[in-house]
Amino acid sequence: MTGDRPRDRLGRPLPRGSAPDPSVPPVPDIAGLTDEDVLALALSLVDDGLPFHAHEVCEERWRTCAADHRGLWRALAQWGAAETHEARGNDEGARRLAARALDGLAARDTGHVVMCGIDRVVARCRSLA
Repeated sequence: MTGDRPRDRLGRPLPRGSAPDPSVPPVPDIAGLTDEDVLALALSLVDDGLPFHAHEVCEERWRTCAADHRGLWRALAQWGAAETHEARGNDEGARRLAARALDGLAARDTGHVVMCGIDRVVARCRSLA
């Protein structure tokens, strides 16, 4: 997770010196997971009301995946950020990030990466954009 400060469920930093909120789980470790597993995890995190966590796992994959998959994972990280903005009530931020995510998802090379759940992400980005 970004930084050392504790955060709320939507990823907003708590005041310095605050104790971590015990109801906020840590961002899951994705080491050893397949791309499909990471996307399934991100989708389940959104379903559980943890869109910031979904953004974080997609961003981690983006930063560690093979170069030819980075565009896809960047778009998926943007989707997670769009979901986070929407949950925080920032409709304009959600719209902009969802539009960027859609652009990235449209540009991906589906011959290299086909994952169950991508259609759900695309549909959600369309509804946010």
